Amino acid sequence: MGNLAQSEPDRTGVLRYTAFSSSPQGGNPAGVVLDASGLDEAAMLAVAAEVGYSETAFLIPVPGGDGSGREFTVRYFSPVAEVPFCGHATVAAAVALAERIGPGELVFGTRAGAVPVSVVRTRAGELRATLTSVPPYTEEIAPADLAEALAALDWRSEELDPALPPRIAYAGARHLVLAAGTRERLARLDYDVERLKALMLRLDLTTLQLVWRDPRDVTVFHVRDPFPVGGVVEDPATGAAAAALGGYLRELGLAPDSAVLTLHQGIDLGRPGELTVELRHGDARIHVSGSGVRIP
Repeated sequence: MGNLAQSEPDRTGVLRYTAFSSSPQGGNPAGVVLDASGLDEAAMLAVAAEVGYSETAFLIPVPGGDGSGREFTVRYFSPVAEVPFCGHATVAAAVALAERIGPGELVFGTRAGAVPVSVVRTRAGELRATLTSVPPYTEEIAPADLAEALAALDWRSEELDPALPPRIAYAGARHLVLAAGTRERLARLDYDVERLKALMLRLDLTTLQLVWRDPRDVTVFHVRDPFPVGGVVEDPATGAAAAALGGYLRELGLAPDSAVLTLHQGIDLGRPGELTVELRHGDARIHVSGSGVRIP
């Protein structure tokens, strides 16, 4: 069990954890409310706005449920809107729960569907959570919409990696996958916030999943996620987009049916994190893993 005396919620009732890192200075911070039974949507949004992280997870224990006491309805709010699913806040919430009720299996009922989460304690003593996404899919993006996205990013089409075609990918939330041809192109991110936000709202996108595949090891990716629709310029580590990317790679035949991928994110923001994406033979869902730790 964690040190509960050091894990008390702040005055808003929010616990603060980072996901996809074992350091409080890395990964993506998330707010966690372990029992939001008394909060309505307006209150949840107000709390998320005050916290200011890219997302805060609000858990409501399911009475009876499966009888384990480990089943929750979960809602996710950015500072400006609700999102259907958030991977890093799922990992953060699962780690917070594991500190209190022990590692093991959890079930989160999200707007996107049921998301099982397994938490283990590693040999190093860290808590590590693995979420299982809803079934993923990809769809084409219209040429005019792609052109608008590139214009908002100030990217040229010839700067893309032709081996990884643009697609909208879903594994609980919708993300536009765009692959940079070089790590340098990915590192230079200075986009038109309002222009990109307008396009994302029209296409119902949660983030853009900007990726660069390491040519030395095709299982390794560097990724960045603009999130203007959530009131955040960039998300430091994005589990939902990682799941969507896994589904995209498998559906397009760019990764084997069974594979383990490593995603590095947050480096360009000074908050390095690491996401593990697992594709399992015979399982359409995507499994995303990462460490989590309380933020003092």
